[in-house]
Amino acid sequence: MVVSNKSAMGIIFPNSFDALIPEMANVRLMASIPFASRYRMIDFVLSSMSNCDIDNVAVLPNRKYHSLMDHLGSGREWDLVRKNGGLSIFPPYAESAKAMNTGRVGQIAGILGFLKEQKEKYVVMADSNIAINIDFKAMIATHIASGADVTIAYNEQAVPESFVKSDNVNKDFYYSLTIDGGKVKKIYVNPTDGGVQNLSLNIFVIARELLIELVEVAFMRGQVHFTRDILLNQVNHLNIQAYKFDGYVARIWGINSYFEENMKLLDDYNLDALFAGGPIYTKIRDDNPTRYIAGSKAANVMVADGCVIEGEVENSILFRGVKIAKGAKVKNCILMQDTVVDAGANIEYLIADKDVTISAGKEMKGTDSYPVYIAKGVTV
Repeated sequence: MVVSNKSAMGIIFPNSFDALIPEMANVRLMASIPFASRYRMIDFVLSSMSNCDIDNVAVLPNRKYHSLMDHLGSGREWDLVRKNGGLSIFPPYAESAKAMNTGRVGQIAGILGFLKEQKEKYVVMADSNIAINIDFKAMIATHIASGADVTIAYNEQAVPESFVKSDNVNKDFYYSLTIDGGKVKKIYVNPTDGGVQNLSLNIFVIARELLIELVEVAFMRGQVHFTRDILLNQVNHLNIQAYKFDGYVARIWGINSYFEENMKLLDDYNLDALFAGGPIYTKIRDDNPTRYIAGSKAANVMVADGCVIEGEVENSILFRGVKIAKGAKVKNCILMQDTVVDAGANIEYLIADKDVTISAGKEMKGTDSYPVYIAKGVTV
């Protein structure tokens, strides 16, 4: 029996925060970045929506979206193949006379006709730079019970010191909240204060008709950003409520945090916490189980299917189809899909993108604070 949440639809912004991780977003968008040995970043928020019976989801990419479309396909893995609703991807029009919509206001304005035709009362909006397993049913129920115009999900977290630099905070926006009795009183843009803050997860619940009204006005005024240009300016006029999320959150701030958040999942406590809220779905790749050849050694690893391990691997994350040859040593590494480590190679603190080859006998070592990144398809 098909079950759906008729009260809410979803909107996902897959390009948000691309600028924070240019090494990996050079050939893809944030939503397509591989994570946790077999998933992509978008899988987490999209699966959360699917698990909460939100069966009408719009994905609004801006650029470099081909890998995302290949990954999502028709939405079958997320049970989003529907006659009405389902998964809708709205790539930008390739018109030379039309400027690219870079902010959420412009992106939503581009699908206002679509939004006006929908029947759901509420819209759940989310970015793709967080691995999270959130109960949207509970968030929507809290939104309705509080009588809020907008509800913002947040968690208590410190902004990494490495991120609070002028060259980082000017690339994209993040927000902290002052909360009084559940109501958002102030919104701060790119705060640089130390310590734990109420950091917005950029997940919102809002009535569909109110969203249309706010975006129409903001777009006519040339405004771009939903939080900075709309919510911040109307924090005293709208009833903006905060929804605290106490579950596990892996937030990608850059290449270092990408490495750290993946490595945290080698701890069973963190892995169980991330997947505690429900199953996470992803594109199926029919492959053989991983083979550990006689004489190989593996300790504290997360390994996807299709791998062949003949050498030694420790404290590492291997995506699908990785091959580690006899005599090769891999430690504290993230090796993405179909990476090959040839015989005698010795690598440590390395992030290898898809289809990378580490040649025989090569030695490459980074550090925990500065992992070496090898771009997609490169042979070293």
